[in-house]
Amino acid sequence: MESTAGAGQLLAISDLHISYPENRALVEEMRPDGDDDWLIVAGDVAETVADIRWALTTLASRFRKVLWAPGNHELWTHPKDSVELRGVARYEHLVGLCRELGVVTPEDPYPVWHGPGGPVAVAPLFLLYDYSFLPAGCATKAEGLDYARSTGIVCNDEYLLHPDPYPTREDWCRARVAETERRLAALPADLPTVLVNHYPLDRHPTEVLWYPEFAMWCGTGLTADWHRRFRVATMVYGHLHIPRTTWHDGVRFEEVSVGYPREWRKRPGPPGRLRRIMPMEGEAGDRGVAPGVGRGRGGTQ
Repeated sequence: MESTAGAGQLLAISDLHISYPENRALVEEMRPDGDDDWLIVAGDVAETVADIRWALTTLASRFRKVLWAPGNHELWTHPKDSVELRGVARYEHLVGLCRELGVVTPEDPYPVWHGPGGPVAVAPLFLLYDYSFLPAGCATKAEGLDYARSTGIVCNDEYLLHPDPYPTREDWCRARVAETERRLAALPADLPTVLVNHYPLDRHPTEVLWYPEFAMWCGTGLTADWHRRFRVATMVYGHLHIPRTTWHDGVRFEEVSVGYPREWRKRPGPPGRLRRIMPMEGEAGDRGVAPGVGRGRGGTQ
């Protein structure tokens, strides 16, 4: 594991969606508060490799260290992208891009944050989902998908996120979970962690979705105990576009997404605010849902 000493802050953001000019402008304005700040980017930077490169290049030039975990949008084989790679090949291409820029990926050694609140291992993860967050009354993936189609709430992953060479997305998910579990178990037993994944490691954050069926594309039950098993100080995630803080089994879950302009325009406070993970925000405050947060949406994102 790489270790980097210093002061500063461990900050986080996700769901930048810079194909929207308003969101691209937010990224252009993102700056650290000091020379030792690290930045976590928890997925959904953009859909095209060119846009992903621009955003990560911009951020890596400003922050001491940038860590990236992929979202579903980066993994799409989008008709507007000149890079036509699918599945694992696309992911590996993005890992190579990040390494070229000096950005930490889920394939790299987990760096240790030794600033305020540390030491903690900061682990960007890539786990996907396996359709185990089924709608009420549904017992199988097929039933869940049929119900979702009946409501009109179907994630665009069904058309754009290919699992090649795995037969299904859930097969890819299970392989990623097994390998990641092995790596996390090898960390020192006395070292706390910050686990970063595009999707929450537990289902509870999806309970406020306007469209509960969208939870099928939001994680896996295979990681439901990881926040306890792996000494998690904070679980950082995005995807839901519901920025807030919750606590589960005494562990902080932090949703750090920007979301689409139509969403962030409705929220109090400035858009694109970097969330502080270490030192922890509001450690003496209320251990509930952050104030001013509305219910989220599902949809075809």
